[in-house]
Amino acid sequence: MKKAAAAKSAKQLPSEPSKKLLDLVLKTLDADKAEDIVSIELANKTPMADYMVIASGRSNRHVAAIAEHLSEELKKQGIRGRAEGLPAGDWVLVDAMDVIVHVFRPEVRAFYNLEKMWSDGASVAEAV
Repeated sequence: MKKAAAAKSAKQLPSEPSKKLLDLVLKTLDADKAEDIVSIELANKTPMADYMVIASGRSNRHVAAIAEHLSEELKKQGIRGRAEGLPAGDWVLVDAMDVIVHVFRPEVRAFYNLEKMWSDGASVAEAV
């Protein structure tokens, strides 16, 4: 019983493949001129992913183009990054398994404010 309790209280760290995937996502977003890129570590908050990345595009077309290009780059690496929300281009979610990526128009991003919801004041890093 003590071992199970200790295992639950132990802090989980993202795996090395997740960190490499995060690096690929951040580099791709930066290359496509995504703005205000933020990554949030989710390893101890939810089992759905290790990281969440939030970024903005300047327009609907820019948001959609960023998400499409990210999906293409993921596919080149053998990762099927499923994108949802492409037709509207206000908010596109790219599910890359261990990294979840949200690309917003700035007004939509401000409305939903996912950074505040998921950050809890810790483990938020802005990409440079």
